[in-house]
This record gives sequence, C-alpha cells and structure tokens, in this order.
Amino acid sequence: MWRNSRSGWGLISILFHWLSALFIVGLFALGWWMTDLGYYDPWYNQGPWVHRSIGILLLFATFARLVWRFAQPTPQAEGSRLETIAAHLGHIALYVLVLVVMVSGYLISTADGSGISVFGWFEVPALLYDLPNQASLAGDIHWYSALALMFLAAGHALAAFKHHWLDRHSTLVRMLNPAHSQAGDHNAPR
Repeated sequence: MWRNSRSGWGLISILFHWLSALFIVGLFALGWWMTDLGYYDPWYNQGPWVHRSIGILLLFATFARLVWRFAQPTPQAEGSRLETIAAHLGHIALYVLVLVVMVSGYLISTADGSGISVFGWFEVPALLYDLPNQASLAGDIHWYSALALMFLAAGHALAAFKHHWLDRHSTLVRMLNPAHSQAGDHNAPR
C-alpha cells in the first residue's frame, strides 16, 4: 500500500502528487498576488519570503519524488497507445517545467549573492550569482515557465477527468485511493 505496483500508485506517490499539486498551484497564486503588492503592504516582504521558503522545500520534495519515481514500478497506463505516449510525454514536461520554475526562482533570489532563508530553519546558499541580468532573465523564465506549467497542469487534470468520466478508466481513482490501486494486484509489495 505504501509502494507502487504495476496496477496502481502507492500512498507515498499519491501524497507526493497531491501535495506537489497543492503547493504548485498555491505558489503560483501567491506569486501572482505578490506582483500587485504595494511597498507599504505588510505582505510586501512577507509574501516573497513565504514564496521562496515553500519553493525551496518543494524543490527538495521534487528531487525526492523523482528518486522515488525511478525506484518504484510505474503502474500500467490505461488508454490507447497514443494516449499512453501523450501521457508519458506530458509527465516529462510537467517535471521539466516544475524544475525550471524552481531553479529560475532560486536564481532570481540568489542573484545578489545572498542565500535563501527557509522559514528561518536553514539557509540555502547562493551557488551561482552576479551573472549579467541574472535576476531579470531568471524572472522572465520563472514567469513564463510558471504560466506554461499551469496550462499543462490544467490539461493534465482535464485528461484525468476525461479518462474518469468518458472512458470509465480507473486512472483518477488510482491516484486518489492506494487500496483501490492495488486491489487487483496480488503480487503488489505491501
């Protein structure tokens, strides 16, 4: 139930998926909201601090998620061959965009050589800084890749609903319930 099987996702993969989705959408909303804050708004400094802190934690979680994904079997995809290929390419694109958004955010925040304080718990040092136009270029990449990520994530969600309601596949249910995922898999690791 904790681990993936060929028939479904385990609880750890499911938690990675939904927590990542929640924080990615939340970070996008917070980032968008922050762009309209005035200098005297109490969240003018607090908003970016929270945004950066959660972003760094999500970056670490994404690396852990990728390690977990490569160490676990991938459940058998449902749908036509074309849908399976599209889903595979879509997942790769989602991971790439998540990493591009977070790395570009890191490069914005560390452009002046300062590290990133993560909720005051620890600091992530600036490893690459003082590049020409670093903050500006990374800012453009951050914004446009975040927009692309939101559009791709919306397509991902629509595809899941299509599989669930039109095709009557268990794709969405398997990502909601690990017990359902492995009900038919008697050889699934428990």
